[in-house]
Amino acid sequence: MHEQTMEQLWSTSQLAGGNVAYVEELFETYLRDPNEVPEEWRSYFDQLPRVDETTSVDTPHKPIREQFLLISKNQNRLRPASQSAVSSDFERKQVKVLQLINAYRGRGHQHAKLDPLGLMEREIVPDLDLSFHGLSQADLDSQFQTGSLFIGQEEATLKEIVDALELTYCGTVGSEYMHIVNTAEQRWFQQRLESVRAHPKFGDEVKLHLLERLTAGEGLEKYLGSRYPGVKRFGLEGGESLIPLMDELIQRSGTYGAKEIVIGMAHRGRLNTLINTLGKKTSDLFDEFDGKVEFHSHGDVKYHQGFSSNVMTSGGEVHLALAFNPSHLEIVSPVVEGSVRARQDRRNDPNGDKVVPVLIHGDSAFAGQGVVMETFQLSQTRAYKTGGTIHIVINNQVGFTTSRRDDNRSTEYCTDVAKIVEAPILHVNGDDPEAVLFVTQLAVDYRNEFNKDVVIDLVCYRRRGHNEADEPSGTQPLMYAQIKKQKTTRDLYAAKLISEGVLSQDQSKELEEEYRTALDNGLHVAKSLVKEPNESLFVDWSPYLGHEWTAKADTSFELKRLQELALKQLEVPEGFSVQRQVSKILEDRRKMAAGALPINWGFAETMAYATLLDEGHSVRMTGQDVGRGTFSHRHAVLHNQKDGEPYIPLCNLKDEQPAFDLYDSTLSEEAVLAFEYGYSTTTPGALVIWEAQFGDFANGAQVVFDQFISSGEHKWGRLCGLTMLLPHGYEGQGPEHSSARLERYLQLCAEHNVQICVPTTPAQVYHMLRRQVIRPLRKPLVVMSPKSLLRHKLATSTLEELAEGQFQTVLDEIDELDPAKVKRVVMCSGKVYYDLLERRRAEELDDVAIVRLEQLYPFPADDLGVVLQKFSNLKEVYWVQEEPMNMGAWYSSQHHMRRAVADLDEKLHLEYAGRAASASPAAGYMALHLEQQEQLIRDALGLQG
Repeated sequence: MHEQTMEQLWSTSQLAGGNVAYVEELFETYLRDPNEVPEEWRSYFDQLPRVDETTSVDTPHKPIREQFLLISKNQNRLRPASQSAVSSDFERKQVKVLQLINAYRGRGHQHAKLDPLGLMEREIVPDLDLSFHGLSQADLDSQFQTGSLFIGQEEATLKEIVDALELTYCGTVGSEYMHIVNTAEQRWFQQRLESVRAHPKFGDEVKLHLLERLTAGEGLEKYLGSRYPGVKRFGLEGGESLIPLMDELIQRSGTYGAKEIVIGMAHRGRLNTLINTLGKKTSDLFDEFDGKVEFHSHGDVKYHQGFSSNVMTSGGEVHLALAFNPSHLEIVSPVVEGSVRARQDRRNDPNGDKVVPVLIHGDSAFAGQGVVMETFQLSQTRAYKTGGTIHIVINNQVGFTTSRRDDNRSTEYCTDVAKIVEAPILHVNGDDPEAVLFVTQLAVDYRNEFNKDVVIDLVCYRRRGHNEADEPSGTQPLMYAQIKKQKTTRDLYAAKLISEGVLSQDQSKELEEEYRTALDNGLHVAKSLVKEPNESLFVDWSPYLGHEWTAKADTSFELKRLQELALKQLEVPEGFSVQRQVSKILEDRRKMAAGALPINWGFAETMAYATLLDEGHSVRMTGQDVGRGTFSHRHAVLHNQKDGEPYIPLCNLKDEQPAFDLYDSTLSEEAVLAFEYGYSTTTPGALVIWEAQFGDFANGAQVVFDQFISSGEHKWGRLCGLTMLLPHGYEGQGPEHSSARLERYLQLCAEHNVQICVPTTPAQVYHMLRRQVIRPLRKPLVVMSPKSLLRHKLATSTLEELAEGQFQTVLDEIDELDPAKVKRVVMCSGKVYYDLLERRRAEELDDVAIVRLEQLYPFPADDLGVVLQKFSNLKEVYWVQEEPMNMGAWYSSQHHMRRAVADLDEKLHLEYAGRAASASPAAGYMALHLEQQEQLIRDALGLQG
């Protein structure tokens, strides 16, 4: 008996005391053969935490090494367990039998019967042939030690061993787990798979429930097909087993104590999942098909829509959330992970026990889209782990219209990418619902046991084309010839249950009629739906609704407390050795806190975080090297020079402070930014920041900006307060390290959907960051953040500007010029301002004023008008930018600026000063860069020569 396991059993069982002997006997039986105990007990024992086999004192199945020693003892000659030490033919064959067992474990899936259509071409695997191991048919009746094979007996004939292996590894379940290096995980799978031959016995009640869920899955597709023929719905036909799979996944997760399950999926089967799993009212779906929907926003097509509901499980109420998803299929994956992490943080759930991510993929997208790999790479990192994700691949065996494997991918399975994080992969034939049920239980149990990702490859087919208007036989003639003859999963399973006597033909028909009647009546058809959900499971967004972008925010902060927080950040633990240059930065910050030194960018930025934390707002920041900052200005994380241990002063401002989460990210843009978007859409009260190493690196995440950040509110009503810091500025560092592609974000601007800011002083970044949280408006904020300004001698602020000021969308001329003498106004944003200012001062020009636009969108027309009005004798107005004419703010914002100039004087015309249009964002040669920079400064200030 496993003493630790039994101790766990008694600590969790309600049947201890007088039933000890009975339960122990049941457990012993379960260890020998799980199919021999009642189903409810098997499920209970399956969910018990596993005990490390290496510490067990009385396990019925010994490791292979111990078996070798046993053989040697029986023959009175103890020797090492290696082939060279084995002399007799029997011992040689015994070793080969053990090798055969491992061959099935590693490669049996390649002979598994996974394809419902029977068309899948399987590779010949010599390892699974007896002759490969020096065995033959003549050995089938010989008795051999079973080694670590979990079949309930220590000796068996070779035939019994092979039959057990064939059933376990070459049936309708193909399991891949031998690539996992953790021995405990391998042994866990071996026990769970081999003990029931991958096909546990289910009771009649479970089988009838499976049939009912299949009836629902098929019934909805048939109903929609007849009511809306030819209309796109990306139906689940051929993959209806997804519906009972999701039902079991949710119910079993509930028994483990899950309170929320967040689901991401693309189009295929989405409507079916909405209706049959999440409980969307059927009449609401029909209204969408009929076009009877009230338009509160631009909206999106039916099969992109999200939904949320609560269902009841034996473990309590569970909140389900299906994320909105655009046609960029797999991009929803990291968005879901971010939402899950936010929910886990809110619940103080670091292991991910209470919030479970579920991602449903298409086979070709899973293999083909790089964001899948990026998301897997996030799965065990500190910043992005969520306690393991359950991945489900709806494997139609065809990508759009491509069915040739060597066109779709370079590997045997579409799921092979999951092996980069050693995720176990459970392939299952979708036409075997009981096998689907089993692998679902296995996946949920594995995720709960090891807190790691697991993949279910639901091998099925697509009964119709890519959508219901397509004719698929033009590109897949053989596949669709077979599909036309193929009975549905529901019909096949119903026939099986009828033959077993579980139900009659009439009862089967009655199930179909009941479901259709429910659809006709427009009812909810999800069986476990909670009609009056527990609202404590929801995020309250009401404080952030209905606010205009012009809403003011008081971002001032009491000066004395500001100084106290600044000094608190300079404290380090006793014996902590700070690196020499960093020590100088901290000493300078001490002087800044005392008012003895002008405030620079790093001080102001970290003070924004400190004051928000002090006021009760949590802060999360990720990106590549954000702890230090790409340009070594932030130093929010200090590293002990003695042992390398980090210390984060912002986490130690006071007792009981909100979380300050600062993580250096993987070298990813797309998945990381999508993750942070998902996080921010679930945590409205926090400041959530993603910083690009260089602004133009965000190009790799453009789909996130296009499909989520810029349009999520108008398509789906999803508010988001995410802040993106994109370093931008022309310092002669070449095409890839200059421009953050400001023009791309401005082009996305409409209907006050995002904020685009270009702050030029420490006080501005301080108040901008504070405004993002304190103002109840929740809009994404894109910041063209500086590089050289981080240490520029003129880019400084005072303590009073932090304590008493606010973010200003337009900054007026700072020198004491006589407004009446000003003949030219130069408008600009960002670093070029300081180049213009220094040159104007050097040239002693008193008729040129410089005005900064610190917010380019929403365009601050009123604020700009107020600044321009005092220049009563203007002759010229210029817009100046460092970017080429076809980039930057010129094309996207000139109409706003022209309107402001025209309001001042209709005779005035807006002129341009800057680089000429260019295919490349910046010069690659420093000499050329300086030449261009000199020319644009001269053009802007009207200098000759």
